[in-house]
Amino acid sequence: MIESFAIVLGVALLAAAAVLIKHRFWPPGPDDEPREDVAEYISMMVGVLYALVLGLALVSVWDAHSGAEDHTAAEASAAHQVHLLASGLPARQGDRMRGEIESYVRHVADTEWPAMAERAPLGTTGWQLLDKVRATSQVPADATPAQQATGQETLAQLSILDEARRGREADSAEQLSPVIWFGLIVGGVLTIAFMFMFGVRRSFTHVVMVMGLSGLITFTVLLIYQMDSPFAGLFAVDATPFTRYF
Repeated sequence: MIESFAIVLGVALLAAAAVLIKHRFWPPGPDDEPREDVAEYISMMVGVLYALVLGLALVSVWDAHSGAEDHTAAEASAAHQVHLLASGLPARQGDRMRGEIESYVRHVADTEWPAMAERAPLGTTGWQLLDKVRATSQVPADATPAQQATGQETLAQLSILDEARRGREADSAEQLSPVIWFGLIVGGVLTIAFMFMFGVRRSFTHVVMVMGLSGLITFTVLLIYQMDSPFAGLFAVDATPFTRYF
């Protein structure tokens, strides 16, 4: 967080220095024609278009981040339900299934979460561990009606877990389009650059305007950058839902 605010402040100060240099070496002359009307119209259009790009990017990363939270919570809840349902199976089978689902959760929290933070491939180990749980959940032919019902409910929870895991894997690989990043960077530079088109004679007023706008744009772009990685950064989705249950 401190680094992000330092970047925002640094960009704002750099923009302020550029304004001071402009007023020092290229001050507006007394006979210069005012350009406020044209500059105001163009800067307004640039600002509106850039606001659309910012809104699109922010909504995209927010939806991806929310999806990652939902998939993580659903997967952890389903794993917890499978762990609880194991008590309704024959003793030896239930103990084996509890151990296997615990092994899966440890693999997710200790191995897959650091890999997702680095956007590295997750591999097939997690799916193999789930296959073991699914195989163990099959009730024997002589199972009681209660045990058969438990086995069916376990398979239903494993189906939810499977779907949530697929969603989590997709979330970890999702990134904002490079085209949108290009629009964010270029649009931000243009929006700030158009602030220099106004013939503001009071340098202090001009400095405040440019500092505020550049700082706000930089903060928003950094926010989008942090949220573009659902499992890394300041707003990372962590493995707490798993560690809370196990």
